Amino acid sequence: PLKINLLTIPLSELESLLQSWKQPKYRAKQILHWVHECGVSNMDDMVNIPKKLRHNLKENATIGSLELEVELVSKDGTKKRAYRLWDGQLIESVLMPYDDGRNTACISSQAGCAMGCVFCATGQMGFARQLTSDEIFEQVARFASELKSQNQRLTNIVLMGMGEPLANYRNVMAALERVNA
Repeated sequence: PLKINLLTIPLSELESLLQSWKQPKYRAKQILHWVHECGVSNMDDMVNIPKKLRHNLKENATIGSLELEVELVSKDGTKKRAYRLWDGQLIESVLMPYDDGRNTACISSQAGCAMGCVFCATGQMGFARQLTSDEIFEQVARFASELKSQNQRLTNIVLMGMGEPLANYRNVMAALERVNA
């Protein structure tokens, strides 16, 4: 069964869902605070949410849909991740910390790339599909949540992972609008 993604659901949609479960609207802000501000990955960590609601969330929701396949961490703290998508495709995301306090996320906009550039490993893989705005947004949201839980913030986003972002313009812009909301 399809589960609600708490990393990507808009506040208004979560409020409506919770009201349909006979829960007060304000619980939506509490839940999203745990997910986005505290970086929780387990519903049981949401200690101010009633147990019954946490149980409903465990049954019907997930915190993210991207499955971490591999994470490599370099000496300078750079994190390179491969995420498996729902259809088995792999994408890459990278978080680059800098000595001056900046944290830059390099995210993917496509699974593979159709450009076929001979100098690029992704281009040689071929093109699988466009990422959805949720899949693009979630890459950013994951890094941002992790950084917030360490009292840091994501300062920059570059679309230089897999794919050509302008070839997926509508979904890239929808994701970036949510990042800036």
